[in-house]
Amino acid sequence: MADLAFTEWSQIEQCFGMKSGYVLDFSDRTFEQFVRDAVGRGIYDGAYSFNGTSKAKHLRSFLEVEPNHVVGTLIAALVEYAGTRDSPPSAELLAACRGIAERLKQCAGILENIAADTGEATFAALTKEVRWSIQRNEPATGLDRLHTFFVDLMRTVCKGRGVPTTREEPAHSLLGKYLKQCKRVGHIESEMTERILKYALSTMESFNHVRNNQSMAHSNPILNHDEALLIFNHVIAVVNFIHALEKRNDRPATPPGESDGEPDAPF
Repeated sequence: MADLAFTEWSQIEQCFGMKSGYVLDFSDRTFEQFVRDAVGRGIYDGAYSFNGTSKAKHLRSFLEVEPNHVVGTLIAALVEYAGTRDSPPSAELLAACRGIAERLKQCAGILENIAADTGEATFAALTKEVRWSIQRNEPATGLDRLHTFFVDLMRTVCKGRGVPTTREEPAHSLLGKYLKQCKRVGHIESEMTERILKYALSTMESFNHVRNNQSMAHSNPILNHDEALLIFNHVIAVVNFIHALEKRNDRPATPPGESDGEPDAPF
């Protein structure tokens, strides 16, 4: 479900003329095509019919059930279309809805999936805190939570692959162990992926410094917004890859002819 405040719902309803039951000037056919082109969803496929049959009710249902990044993508597309009409909404309203869309698009939808997969209350709480720091457009205030989230994630996936860890190990050490095992069992296939992940190891070592000296973990001056957002995007990109890798390889196996001992790996 998208995280929308009451005032944001009101702005979206007003911008797209939803109080009448319509959405802008779409017919059922053109609305179906627009949504499918924008986000690859069938607005009339049945999943969004629980509020009623009008276009506005279908859109409300969509906003209620889809994750932030998908909702943000559709709102952004609708805003751009609304601005091209002969009688567009006010510039202020368009700008407000464009801002809502960008905020939602920045939310890493993968975090909801990870929390659901682990089923652990503490990890789910961390996920929520990280999401809120993105949604409030305050990445610097969530850097320490993001660091804790990442470390906990690495311990979880390492445990799932039978890789021993300790609570004292920093983020980059955990990532290195995980990647070494993935490489050993053949779950990393391209040289370019390997190079990117080697680079991620060094950035995660720097992430430890950011957490300890430039976040709200301690009484520190926090990092500026733009750099904090860059760090968020980089860390979440690594998280996305790890989640996809784990989904693709639910049962890691040692390749034939290799032992379970420590291999010679580039990580």
